[in-house]
Amino acid sequence: MKVSDKYYDEIFDFLDQWDMPSKCGLKIITKGNKKIIVVTELYQDNPGTSVTYNGASLAWQICRAKGIKPEDMIYIECNPDTNSKLSFYDEEFFEVSFEFQGDRLTNPTYKALTSDEIRNYFKVF
Repeated sequence: MKVSDKYYDEIFDFLDQWDMPSKCGLKIITKGNKKIIVVTELYQDNPGTSVTYNGASLAWQICRAKGIKPEDMIYIECNPDTNSKLSFYDEEFFEVSFEFQGDRLTNPTYKALTSDEIRNYFKVF
């Protein structure tokens, strides 16, 4: 099950909660003073943890690596379409909000995005 590179601009290496090497697709879109961070699950091309199971730590690692202030980000997780007959491999996007606790992000809250919301995020002025 190969994920199309239309979902990401680069492969981002990150460490999961047990410091196991992991990978995700990454796209960063600048919209006004916000950075829209889109992480894409790579399924079998990811040797480690899913982006969903490590969201807060992954968001923090991306912010540090890319020089993004967490308060300036909009964080979106993408489960890409893999052309599978199984419905849990259909394309889905979730906006994830975090709480800030000192020097880390915690308590992710997920909101499924509608098609219109997705188009709005991906439309760059």
